[in-house]
Amino acid sequence: MATYKEIRGSQIEAVATDPSNPVEGQVWYNTTSNVLKGSTLTAAGAFASTNSLNTAHGGAGCTNQGTYTSALCWGGANSGGSPDFLAQTESWNGTNWTEVNDLNKGRNGVSGAGVSNTSALAYGGSSPGAPSPNGATELWNGTNWTEVNDMNVDKNGMATGTGTATSALAAGGYVGPPGSTDQTEIWNGTNWTEVNNLNEVKRQMMGQGADSTSSIVAGGWLNPPSGATANAEVWNGTNWTEVNNLNESKYANGGFGIATAALSIGGLTPSITSNVEQWNGTNWTETTNYPANSKSACGGGATGGSALAYDGENNPDSAVTTSFTWTGPGVAVTRTFTDS
Repeated sequence: MATYKEIRGSQIEAVATDPSNPVEGQVWYNTTSNVLKGSTLTAAGAFASTNSLNTAHGGAGCTNQGTYTSALCWGGANSGGSPDFLAQTESWNGTNWTEVNDLNKGRNGVSGAGVSNTSALAYGGSSPGAPSPNGATELWNGTNWTEVNDMNVDKNGMATGTGTATSALAAGGYVGPPGSTDQTEIWNGTNWTEVNNLNEVKRQMMGQGADSTSSIVAGGWLNPPSGATANAEVWNGTNWTEVNNLNESKYANGGFGIATAALSIGGLTPSITSNVEQWNGTNWTETTNYPANSKSACGGGATGGSALAYDGENNPDSAVTTSFTWTGPGVAVTRTFTDS
């Protein structure tokens, strides 16, 4: 049998600490733990449990373009069936969630945008004393929330969130009786402007995108007529175009990503599900299930790299504190010699 040196051209390296950026096929012996280790590429994406939120949030907003080391979660409700309208905000530093300053207006069914725990935009939702939808908008600077110009149309349950604190998109949602809307608005850092509508009238769908010029929405609740949809649409900055559908109809699905690479997590089919589908810019493919049945989960990061998914509801009206990291397919991971 050939030796490692004959195959690789070098002997197995002995090191006190693991390499910070190992490449596929690299093997080393850790002299501190006395373990033989190597680097392989993941065949499929995988979720792993991490530290939980301090407060259970269902129907919360989040930095949809955040990362697995820097994210922000705000608002929502302790339980989907309760009248709670949370103002609590929590910041993620890559290890732990920490409570920071509250929203000025507690709300449920709120949407959000942002790239980190220092810059975010919260918009829409329903608030105590006025449970009907509202268009309130607040800007986060890393320390405090500041009220800024409202949306043109009051609504909640919009696409989960697209963009940054200075360039965001608000699509669909619930406007009160008779139901949902196809209305779309973009945010330029100062004002909201109405633009071309979705092709379907719907709410509670996964929506992800880097900014106000690029987004994908998938799934959602049609009203009227009532029912879940599998339809997906892509925004190019001017118009919405229907693209290939999800593999199953669902609404209240969460997720993360951009218009060309995204995950749809869980949702209601109408039963609550842990199903995850991955978008590659052309098609949706079922991938590794979420660790628990979930609806309205938030997230941020790269589908092909590292990401964070958190909060939501699991029963379907019991808000949760759980958080999970995501490692996408084709990512180098360290394994011990005894790993399968």
